[in-house]
Amino acid sequence: QVQLVESGGGLVQAGDSLRLSCAASGRTFSPLAMGWFRQAPGKEREFVAAVSWRSSFTYYADSVKGRFTISRDNAKNTMYLQMNSLKPEDTAIYFCAASQGPPTSQPSGYKFWGQGTQVTVSS
Repeated sequence: QVQLVESGGGLVQAGDSLRLSCAASGRTFSPLAMGWFRQAPGKEREFVAAVSWRSSFTYYADSVKGRFTISRDNAKNTMYLQMNSLKPEDTAIYFCAASQGPPTSQPSGYKFWGQGTQVTVSS
């Protein structure tokens, strides 16, 4: 089993930045692809970004491309999501997830999930 714990969420104003972290423990962090998803009230969980084990591959949703950056530090068993130029529509609970397969935008491709961290962007 892999346990994932997100942190770094909060309340910010439009245009501000936040960095989310996802700390993994339990089974080895590798070779797991990792991803970030988010879910706003009344909406389905949606893909945000994904990164391969060696960070050779990153993939972003169009809505965050150019504003968000996914990264990971395997030595620290931690993944990050740097979020810049935040918009009110970025308000959601953000979840990190780990996949035993390749990085994917599909939630069904991830076996392990964190509990989420709330990000609220005011206008």
